[in-house]
Amino acid sequence: MPEERLNKPHAIIVMGVSGCGKSSVGERLAAALHLAFIEGDALHPAANVEKMSKGIPLTDEDRMPWLDRIGEDIKASLAKGDGIIVSCSALKRIYRDRLRVAAGGNLFFVYLEGSKALLTKRMGERKGHFMPVSLLESQLATLEVPTGEAGVVTVDIDDTIDGIATTALKGLALLGVTG
Repeated sequence: MPEERLNKPHAIIVMGVSGCGKSSVGERLAAALHLAFIEGDALHPAANVEKMSKGIPLTDEDRMPWLDRIGEDIKASLAKGDGIIVSCSALKRIYRDRLRVAAGGNLFFVYLEGSKALLTKRMGERKGHFMPVSLLESQLATLEVPTGEAGVVTVDIDDTIDGIATTALKGLALLGVTG
């Protein structure tokens, strides 16, 4: 019941392909909702980062330990009674479902959606990120858009970071997520 859920801490994953603004939007949401923010990329095993740095797409097998680590962090935070926001691509439904199980079901997603042209432009403007633009194609091919999944807010990224965060907060409020 939504009334019960309002009294529980919330876990929110800001998801989407590389370059969509997960970290920037996640930080804004965390500040607005007074929650901790975890950069999901920082939780990747070194082997994953090395692979992506070389332009090699990750496999499901590569991603599972990373997703489990994110799930453990979410579960630990919720167990302490603290909400949390994590940036994580969460490209496939099986990944999102794995994270939902780890979170005990109290998990929401903000899906940042944008055109390939805009994503390519944003990735090209980033400085010091290990993910090359060449991997965008494989991420888009892997992406299973979360249309119709419960607890998902979809936000178009053709806006400023603040505008995207504001739209996300409005969508989360409609789902019963409050600060």
